[in-house]
Amino acid sequence: MMIRTFRAALAISQPRDHRRENFMMHRLTLTMAATIFALAAGASCAGPGGSASSGGTASAASVDTAAQAITSVDILQHIKDLSADSMEGRAPGTPGEVKTIAYLQAQYKALGLKPGNPDGTYLQNVDLIGYMAHPTGSYTAGGKAISLKYPDDFIANSRHDRPETKVEHSDVVFVGYGVVAPEYGWDDYKGIDVTGKTILMLVNDPQVRVPNDTSLDTTMFKGKAMTYYGRWTYKYEIASRKRAAAAIIIHETGPAGYPYGVVRGSNSQEQFDVISPDAETRVPVEGWITLEKAKEIISAAGQNFDALKAAAARKDFKPVVLDAKATYDVKIDVRKIQSHNVVALLEGTDKKDEYLIYTAHWDHLGRDTTLKGDQIYNGALDNASGSAAMLDIAKAFTRLPVRPRRSVLFLAVTAEEKGLVGAKYYATHPLYPLDKTVANINVDGINQWGKTSDFTVIGLGNSTLDDDLLSVLKADHRTVRPDAEPEKGYYYRSDHFEFAKQGVPALDTDAGIDYIGKPQGYGMKKRDEYTNKDYHNVSDEVKPDWDLSGGVQDMQTLFKVGYAVATSNATPQWMPGTEFKAKRDSMTVKP
Repeated sequence: MMIRTFRAALAISQPRDHRRENFMMHRLTLTMAATIFALAAGASCAGPGGSASSGGTASAASVDTAAQAITSVDILQHIKDLSADSMEGRAPGTPGEVKTIAYLQAQYKALGLKPGNPDGTYLQNVDLIGYMAHPTGSYTAGGKAISLKYPDDFIANSRHDRPETKVEHSDVVFVGYGVVAPEYGWDDYKGIDVTGKTILMLVNDPQVRVPNDTSLDTTMFKGKAMTYYGRWTYKYEIASRKRAAAAIIIHETGPAGYPYGVVRGSNSQEQFDVISPDAETRVPVEGWITLEKAKEIISAAGQNFDALKAAAARKDFKPVVLDAKATYDVKIDVRKIQSHNVVALLEGTDKKDEYLIYTAHWDHLGRDTTLKGDQIYNGALDNASGSAAMLDIAKAFTRLPVRPRRSVLFLAVTAEEKGLVGAKYYATHPLYPLDKTVANINVDGINQWGKTSDFTVIGLGNSTLDDDLLSVLKADHRTVRPDAEPEKGYYYRSDHFEFAKQGVPALDTDAGIDYIGKPQGYGMKKRDEYTNKDYHNVSDEVKPDWDLSGGVQDMQTLFKVGYAVATSNATPQWMPGTEFKAKRDSMTVKP
């Protein structure tokens, strides 16, 4: 689950893109009209006794009634079941997976949904390779030996299919943000060959300032908003292309969007990836290092971290060879497993060969037998809540008097916590053509603190799915809110991103922050409590103060949005200028 925290300051200071705003207003007018027609037309073309094969639509009242099938009682019970100690933390490739996917299959079958795999099962086999790392690391800098303690000071892994990977006494190069972005005239590797070297790099995008000003230059890397260049996944990808021996990211809580404890907790467990013939071309050692340890190394090498970071924010930055050597020895326990995505299908009517896909990841972090006391990462909010909510959304669809025109797929994906792996597998091995997949709606955690007057969209303005959402919210007298921390790159950090990369318009939402009947700042306080105490911790369990009425409210909204998408004549589209639009435009789906 991506960690989502919002600051109390709600206004976002960003330049306005009037072309996009005008386009959005035009699309909003059309989409609201289409949505109102879709929700209301059923009164004349189909009713409770209408033929499911007629291609009609349910009345607005029928849709509202179906939405009431989404309840706090049901969702809470599913969360309790999925996050129980008996589920062992739901890690892929463990007995916890077997129990979890059996539970989900039974629930979808009980709802009367068809197996979603064309082979007649509720499972998509996902072939994965697992890596359990046992790394050691050390540096010499300016003649000083600096030892690293795993996982307190660093984490390291290798995706190479061999028992041990060594990097011995390699030169160390600080490469700024580790970005090569021709469209911005940016190259952090200019003038140096890092083949066989250990590279240290900063997290997030280059923080380019306006000359003689402290504000960010909005013409460079989208200003405050993170681009894909800022994601750790990109940094390892470019390091691989540059043939580095080790790629080490310097962790900073602000730019990363999460504390080092999250990196340690997530990466000190077994990691998984899709089996790929390209694995041997990846950088041999991938890792993170704490800011404190990085500063110690850089200082011993005769450099100043703050000065290097400031220089890295300029286009004329050149890599700095440090007076240091790095040694990493990463022993790996490798195993190949078959994990599973769980998939259920509600078949459509006259457009049944087109698909709307809901996603929620079922996995979490499993158990850590090295811990004293509680060893199970129950993952109640992350993401038993999303899996539970998707079950109730599916139930709401089954309560409609008429099936939607398009087919609806409910896809519970594996290994999100390992890097969106299950979603990546489906997106690259789709059961149904992606050019016939009109949209993805992702559920990654739900609101557990009560009703809000608003609803947050991660990546607001990316697609016309925002318009469908806004029209539903307006009817319920609620508002839409943009991501208040675009610099954290949340849009790239959950399962919907794998669909977006393949061109499928994707909607990812989060709870609002204006809690009804609560004092100002209540939402931020509860979010901070979860982030600091429970996120990726064994304490992520059902709490006695949970109030799922807000989660129900939000999931009823996503059900109605999905219904509108599944019944409309039009299909969702990416907005002009969005990085995923070209991929979609190359497909054959037409509005």
